Amino acid sequence: MSLREQIEELFDRPLEQLGAEARQVFHRLKEQLNAGTVRAAEKIGDRWVVHPWVKKGILLGFRLGVPSDMSADHGLIFYDKDTYPLKRIGLEDQVRVVPGGSSIRDGCYVAKHVTCMPPMYINVGAYVDEGTMVDSHVLVGSCAQIGKKVHLSAGCQVGGVLEPVGTIPVIIEDEVVVGGNCGLYEGVLVRRRAVLGAGTILTGSTPVYDVVRENIYRKPPDGPLEIPEGAVVVPGSRSISHPWGRAQGLSLYTPVIVKYRDEKTDASLQLEELLR
Repeated sequence: MSLREQIEELFDRPLEQLGAEARQVFHRLKEQLNAGTVRAAEKIGDRWVVHPWVKKGILLGFRLGVPSDMSADHGLIFYDKDTYPLKRIGLEDQVRVVPGGSSIRDGCYVAKHVTCMPPMYINVGAYVDEGTMVDSHVLVGSCAQIGKKVHLSAGCQVGGVLEPVGTIPVIIEDEVVVGGNCGLYEGVLVRRRAVLGAGTILTGSTPVYDVVRENIYRKPPDGPLEIPEGAVVVPGSRSISHPWGRAQGLSLYTPVIVKYRDEKTDASLQLEELLR
């Protein structure tokens, strides 16, 4: 059977029927996740496709794991499932992990020339492509897909989506800039070269107002909330529609697209290249 077929079959077994064979299959999946040859979601044409069997394999690893002491030699204490130790990174991988308390979990792909500023965390199933900056206090959640030359600024949170297994994870395409303290959750897709201003929160239940194209973007029932290519998004507000709320002067948070990326925007972002 293929790796996919083996995982599908093992996933449906009760725990007491999972033994050494299941661990071997799981480790094969984890090797491919580490190498980036298998992904929880991938782009086919212009469409992102989820691979539920990969998520099932990751969940299988949690079921198979037993508590283990993973404390590092320098005194930091870690206790976790033995199926998910810290990812081994060598000089040959050309990944910068700056000292200061960062963690990268085994079973994720981190490409060459990625820079990890402390403290930050990359979870299992994530895919972080070449030249990306993962700044301080950044979370890259389970199965999140991050493109090339992305800047995840300090304090931003890229949510993880493991369950339901068919749900699309958070996806950030190439050359996107995510500002400080941003939050992306619940199956959000940010198309290439978009810019999210500091403090922007994107979720599947939040409409995004495009004042340039006079459009409102919402998450469809069968897909993610999409931020258009090159859009510059900032935190905004809209008046509440309920009469009593309107009378009280209440408003709701909403992301607003105020422009699309241009030469002036690019010039203000050039400084980050010096940090890579």
